[in-house]
Formats: sequence, C-alpha cells, structure tokens
Amino acid sequence: MQVFLESGSGILMIILMVAVGYFLATRGWFSEDSTKLIAKLVTQVALPPYMISSITSDFSRQELLNILPDLRFPILSMMILFIVSIFVVRLIKVRPIHRGLFESMFFNSNTVFVGLPINLAIFGSKSLPYVLVYYMANTMIFWTLGVYLIQRDGEAAERMSLQAIIKKIFSAPLIGFIIGVVLVILGIHLPTFLMEGFSYMGGLTIPLSMIFIGISVHTAGIKNMELNRDSLGVLSGRFIFAPLLMMLLVLPSSMPILMKQVFILQSCMPVMTNAPVVSKIYKADANFSSIMVTETTLLSLLIVPIMMVIITHLA
Repeated sequence: MQVFLESGSGILMIILMVAVGYFLATRGWFSEDSTKLIAKLVTQVALPPYMISSITSDFSRQELLNILPDLRFPILSMMILFIVSIFVVRLIKVRPIHRGLFESMFFNSNTVFVGLPINLAIFGSKSLPYVLVYYMANTMIFWTLGVYLIQRDGEAAERMSLQAIIKKIFSAPLIGFIIGVVLVILGIHLPTFLMEGFSYMGGLTIPLSMIFIGISVHTAGIKNMELNRDSLGVLSGRFIFAPLLMMLLVLPSSMPILMKQVFILQSCMPVMTNAPVVSKIYKADANFSSIMVTETTLLSLLIVPIMMVIITHLA
C-alpha cells in the first residue's frame, strides 16, 4: 500500500507538471524554436550531469557490474515484439504506407523524455541505472532497426549514414551514463564543487521534460487524436503486448524487484518522440507518427497508475 501511495503521489506530480507545460503553451509562451531549446537543454545539458551525479553517488562498482548483463532482457523483449508486430500488421491489415512506422512504434518506447522522469518521480534515483540499461537497448535498436523500418515506408532516396546512426546511438545522455559507470568502476572521485554543480544542473531534468511533454501535446492537438485500425494496433503494442512480454521475461528471473518494476514500466512508455522527426526526413507519414506520440503520451498518464498497481502486487 505504501508503494502504491508513493507512486500515486509521483504520478500526480507528473500530471501537474505536464499540465503546466500545456497551459503555458495555450498562453503562447513557446515558439517552435523555444520548444527545441527545451529539448536540447534536457538531453544535452541536464541529463548528462544528472547521470554522472546520481550514478557516482548512489551506486557501487559491484552493483553496476551486476546489472549490465541484464541488458539482454530489453533487447530480447524488443526483438520478440518486432516479430509480433509483423504478425499484427498482417492480422489487422495495416495500411501499406504505415507498415514500417507501425512496426517501429510497436516495439520502441520513449525511455528518456517520459520514461526517465516518471521512474525517477516514482522510484527515486536508485532506479536510474535500471532506466539507463533499458535506454541503451532502446536507443541502439531504434536508430538501427527502427530507422530502417521507417525508411522502408518513405519516398526519400537518401539513407542515413553509419556515422549519423552511431552519433545518434552515442547521444549525450548515454555518454553521461558511460562516464558515470567508468568513474564508479575505476573508483575515481570528482571534486565536490563539480559534483554539486552536476547535481544542480541535473535537477532541471524532470520539470523540463514534463513541461516539454505538455507543450508537445498542445502542439500536436488533442483534437487530432483518432482511433482506427492502425492506431489501435500501435496502442496494443505499447500498452498490452510490451508490458505482458516483459513480465514474462523478468518475473521468473533473480534480478532485484526494483529492476523488474522499472523494466516493466519502461516497456509500456509512449512512442518515441524521434519517430515523427525520422518520418519527416524519409518522407514517411509524419502526421501518423505525431498523432501516435500524442495519443500514447496522454494514455501513458492513465496506464502508469494501472501498471503500478499490477507490478506492486506481482513483485
């Protein structure tokens, strides 16, 4: 009961911050450039120092070495979901122009802008390495297999270079995570003033992420949401197939209970915000992916409390 009450408080806090972003967007506070600036502040300024600060202060060398092998669980889960998505595409007869996008959105989730702040708000900083293990797998798979599938839908002749893909995989948050892990494993302690600075900068992560989501929901427009065969298929992948599969994989394992909870919660996060961007690059249906980002983001605010009830009892 205590865990549920704490998670409920965290979820209400998240909804409040998202509502602030949405309200300010309705008041015309944000332009397209300022929204992009917030995204950059989160991913390139706040997240890297937050990860270095949290990992070096909350985890020992042995704890980190113990969790890295569990990277196999999210990778296996996403590979199985990809196979499932192929069958679902045929079963519900997804429109040909959406098939690659559908498959990509079916198995990839938003592990940073939504997954990270939600887990931190509910479980605290102890969940960070588990969140980042899932993020590593999700990022690698999206920028390889996920991008390939979206390209397949598009009309553009150009293809993303290997260098560009590697740059996307090794993003600033992941580099921050790697630096934190290396510092802990090697037993290196940074100066106090630097760690305190990292902690203050990292404090921007959760509020800015939630405000960004509120702005994104307003920009996409709730009125544009629609339920059809294709969108319902993506919703089933994000909120039914993904968490059920992750439960089957992690519950019998010996990993810590918190790691199980984080992995299950990460598996049912919304569609990645990168999906519409990549869709535009390759002239796939960016409107469809934008609508799915909005729908899944809004529904995640309902799904997360339900999942917390389930995983609290399962654990």
